[in-house]
Amino acid sequence: MPAPDPVQEHALAESIRGIEQSAANEGWDGPVRVFALVETVPTAQADPQFAAQLLEPDLSALPPAHLTPVEQQGLPEADTLEELLARLAWPEAVAGAACVVERLVLASDDGATLAPTDALSSPQRRDLRIAAGVLRSGASWCVLRLRSNDDPAMRLQGADVVPGLVEQLRSTLAPLPPGPQVPASPTQG
Repeated sequence: MPAPDPVQEHALAESIRGIEQSAANEGWDGPVRVFALVETVPTAQADPQFAAQLLEPDLSALPPAHLTPVEQQGLPEADTLEELLARLAWPEAVAGAACVVERLVLASDDGATLAPTDALSSPQRRDLRIAAGVLRSGASWCVLRLRSNDDPAMRLQGADVVPGLVEQLRSTLAPLPPGPQVPASPTQG
C-alpha cells in the first residue's frame, strides 16, 4: 500500500479527533457508533441537502481534503463490533469509514485471566474509548481515551494504535461485488 498523503492523513486525524470529542461530550457508556467519511466539498457540491446541513456553509473556508463524518443509523443487528463491521460495505462515494467503541481492559502485570464478572469489579479495570478511521487511500488514525484520565490533552493518538480495528474498518471499504447491493449510505444521518 502506498504511503498515505499527508494532507489526507491530517484531514483524517482531525475528523477522528472530532468524532472522539463528540462521543466524549456525550459521556461514557455510549453505544458503538459507525460513520461514513465523505469528502466534504465534492459531496456538498453534488448534494444540496448535504450542503445545507454543514456547519461551515462557505466551502472555500474548509481545509483541503476536509472530511465530514456521517453517523449511520439503522445498522444491521450484530453481537459484536467485529460481526457488525463484517456486514458493512460502502459505495465508492464514501472516502472512508470510522467507528467509536468503548472497551474494558485489564492492566494486569501477572498475565492472570479473570472471569468476566470479576473483571467488571477488578481494581485493574480500565475503561477505554477508541475512535478509529481509515480512508480508501490507506491512511488510518486512532484516538484512545481512558475514563480514568478523561482529558483531551491525554489522548493517545496514531495511525495504527489499534491495528486489528484498523484492518476491520479497511475491510468495509473493499470493492462491492457486482449485483444488487444495499450498502451503507454516504449521507444517511
